[in-house]
Amino acid sequence: MPAAAPRVSPSAKKPGASSPGGAKGGASVAQKALQKLGLKRDIDLALHLPLRYEDETRIVPLANARDGQMVQIEATVTASEIQLRPRRQLVVRVEDDTGNCELRFFSFYPSHQKTLAVGARLRIRGEVKGGFWGRQMLHPAFRLAGGELPAALTPVYPTTAGLPQPYLRRAVVGALARVDLSDTLPPGTEPPYARFMSQNGLPRLFSLREALTFLHHPTPDVALSTLEDHSHPAWQRLKAEELLAQQLSQQQSRRARDMLRAPVLRVPRSRDGALPLHEQLMAVLPFGLTAAQRRVGEEIAADLARQVPMHRLLQGDVGSGKTVVSALAACLAMDAGWQCALMAPTEILAEQHFAKMIGWLEPLLAARGRKVAWLVGGQKKKDRAAMLALVETGEAALVVGTHAVIQEQVRFKNLALAIIDEQHRFGVAQRLALRQKLAEHGMEPHMLMMSATPIPRTLAMSYYADLDVSVIDELPPGRTPIVTKLIADSRKDEVIERIGAQVQAGRQVYWVCPLIEESEALDLSNATATHADLSEALPGCMVGLLHSRMPTAEKKAVMALFTSGQMGVLVSTTVIEVGVDVPNASLMVIEHAERFGLSQLHQLRGRVGRGAAASACVLLYATNDSGRVGETAKERLRALAETNDGFEIARRDLEIRGPGEFLGARQSGDALLRFADLATDSMLLEWARELAPVMLDHHPELAARHVARWLGGKSDYLKA
Repeated sequence: MPAAAPRVSPSAKKPGASSPGGAKGGASVAQKALQKLGLKRDIDLALHLPLRYEDETRIVPLANARDGQMVQIEATVTASEIQLRPRRQLVVRVEDDTGNCELRFFSFYPSHQKTLAVGARLRIRGEVKGGFWGRQMLHPAFRLAGGELPAALTPVYPTTAGLPQPYLRRAVVGALARVDLSDTLPPGTEPPYARFMSQNGLPRLFSLREALTFLHHPTPDVALSTLEDHSHPAWQRLKAEELLAQQLSQQQSRRARDMLRAPVLRVPRSRDGALPLHEQLMAVLPFGLTAAQRRVGEEIAADLARQVPMHRLLQGDVGSGKTVVSALAACLAMDAGWQCALMAPTEILAEQHFAKMIGWLEPLLAARGRKVAWLVGGQKKKDRAAMLALVETGEAALVVGTHAVIQEQVRFKNLALAIIDEQHRFGVAQRLALRQKLAEHGMEPHMLMMSATPIPRTLAMSYYADLDVSVIDELPPGRTPIVTKLIADSRKDEVIERIGAQVQAGRQVYWVCPLIEESEALDLSNATATHADLSEALPGCMVGLLHSRMPTAEKKAVMALFTSGQMGVLVSTTVIEVGVDVPNASLMVIEHAERFGLSQLHQLRGRVGRGAAASACVLLYATNDSGRVGETAKERLRALAETNDGFEIARRDLEIRGPGEFLGARQSGDALLRFADLATDSMLLEWARELAPVMLDHHPELAARHVARWLGGKSDYLKA
């Protein structure tokens, strides 16, 4: 059985039901700190699990304490004095029946001196260090001896300023006593680890209350490794329930969406013999579609022809041709007399889309008296007003832009299809705002979300359970294979020579830096310094600089020079990660490549190899003083050099970085899994996926309680 929670002394104030806390004064500061950590409900506190544990259940004789060991001793103070050299410090000597130890405090108060007076009997916890002058503890925790030893390990919680551990521990104990943790799994349901436990003679199945009580106050005999790696059955119970809540929420979202209505976008029959817009576009394209593009296009067309809002994720590796598929989808909306919006996270990417859409569609739309509108944040007032008018009247059949597209003053006449590129880089509120643009018609638009970051299967199962996924799994013919090389930064001069040769041959080069400004913490060279160095090393070659803090007009001017071929080398931060299309660029150098995620490196690499010339990507990695880079870092980079398969790279990236970093979820608002790990808990995920629809169909009340317990109001965000 899990250990009982340690008793709170009668003098300790009990945390209140609605806002856990204690006495007024200091408590209000602590309550604000609890709010800051998101600990608003009793269940939030119950699920706020320890970072680590301290063993205060036993007293260790000083003679038995090993060097470097964290121990609790009980000893008497034999000497206490303030020393001024080499710096002001409080030095206290203590001894028990087996030996002695010196305590040193570089930060202390008069109250400390009073407690640490000669003759005081203390209970002291700290790390024992052996030194020239004997055993020492630096800044140990201490209190007067006496009272029973706790029966469970002492939890150490994640916290913030103004929220001391004793207060947080009391708040958690109070919350556990009050919160309803009754079982929300259907009767007779066994989590997938139950069979494993019985086969291996492990303890009986933990209920949620038993699991949480145990994890807050584990018994001293538990193997700490099973708590640290989350393999303990109590952890398994929590992870299974968390994944179930996520699957329930997302499948509820899908079912709710199936009840909504969207415009039915079927290709109209021609009355005058004119071809439908999407067929006209196919006829003027200078290339044919791949089989994968045609298949995905048919999946999207089938969705648009239904009255249920489409929620489709279009995945495709770098250069697989997602943009033309989205243009064909837009044609279906415009042909049916409705509007379409295409939103991109950066102005550079939005402008790239705009240029393509203008080239492909404007002549076809002009014949119908309709236009392509452009909306971004930095537009002149007059230009913006003209675009807003086109959108409101419906004259603009297609609107391309950045976040500006979803602002309140943008009023669509009849938006039927919203296309979001690099969707993981948008916030949830932004995606929801785009879906509200058809609310006055009692409908919502179809949504097509695109990503050039292939999503591994387990990640798609978990984070995109309410989306249909289409994959363009082949590249158009004629794409030049990209050779990827790993080169130590000590050979940077050789790389610059190679750049010179490329420029002399009429080719263009990207040089990507990870940061704009100097960072002492990371010791990364900045883009400005690199620009100056390359300008000096390559006389006669125009070297440009592009970074996110430049004014929009300046960015456009630099990109125009590079796109036109006048600029030989472009030094840039990762603003060129997606969307930039310069077929003449045949070499990319990525400095400090070890600092990037694999999927981001793969995206950057995709900026070259877009023309007929042989292309290469050089991953420059930093070495230490001995000329070596960490084996883990080099293994990651080697994985990129070994394959051009975006899905394989994404799988390895997920293993290394986890789903939050992988998805950009801090920006996206996707509910990050706090406890489960998609790389190791696929069995639990499969169980949750199978159980969720059963609960929704046969145990809706239990499903509602389960989602409310785990997600609270966050479940709305999973619908975006």
